[in-house]
Amino acid sequence: MEFNGKLEIKTTDIMMKERGLGHMGKVQKYVDQEVIRLMRPYTPALTGTLADSSTRGTKIGSGEINQTTPYARFQYYGKVMVSSVTGSPWARRGESKVMTDRDLQYSTSMHPLAGKMWFERMKADKKDEILEGARKVAGSK
Repeated sequence: MEFNGKLEIKTTDIMMKERGLGHMGKVQKYVDQEVIRLMRPYTPALTGTLADSSTRGTKIGSGEINQTTPYARFQYYGKVMVSSVTGSPWARRGESKVMTDRDLQYSTSMHPLAGKMWFERMKADKKDEILEGARKVAGSK
């Protein structure tokens, strides 16, 4: 018995695009949106400005979450920052700030999970949930 067949395989780029994978694809957009949503309870919040800045500072689908408040860095690392000139917590215009070895104290009244390194802590708790959702968006079984 003889068999003649033709097997056509799509390129990796075509398959990834069809599944919404890659930069600015539907899967990356889903992941970015979920990270921002799930990070919120872990983000320190007196007014919500820090958490809101991740929505304003991020291009959904880029794969990069940006929190754009001037104090995001020291909040994230959980260290008090002071003026490099005076050592005061209040820096004058043009003065840079330096990180100290003193830990910040976070209020957890609005968000009990709030604290430093909120992305890393959220990822440790929610990574499987995000990956499962991304798998579904990509159409995987």
